[in-house]
Amino acid sequence: MATEPCELLKALAVETRIRIVNLLKSKGSLGTNSIAELLGVTPAAISQHLRVLKQAGLVRSERKGYWIPHSLNEEGMERCRRVLNDVCTCGQVCADDFTEQDLSKASVAFLREYERKLEKELGVVRERIKEIGGAQE
Repeated sequence: MATEPCELLKALAVETRIRIVNLLKSKGSLGTNSIAELLGVTPAAISQHLRVLKQAGLVRSERKGYWIPHSLNEEGMERCRRVLNDVCTCGQVCADDFTEQDLSKASVAFLREYERKLEKELGVVRERIKEIGGAQE
């Protein structure tokens, strides 16, 4: 499983892999042959793409007799969301970055730092509201 954000992003840097993720998201669990047929790609190529997505922690599979259904790994997809959110917000912490479970396990020091960042972010939002609110009223 990819531990580095760059490895996770490399796994998604190929259009076919994005198409596989979207397909699994919309259709649910699918076998390699079904994915290949729906995307118009050979089963061998799909197997290689699935291997990369599994190593990145985005896809999982579990043998069921002769059939091996592939599905999205929800935890891996959540990690991907967080990585992208971190990249897109330049490291700013947002309220939805943490689940209630994450926060319930956090230390007091972490929670104080998190609160400080949220207050700073809220201050920026309030200033922006004043800027545009005054112009619109």
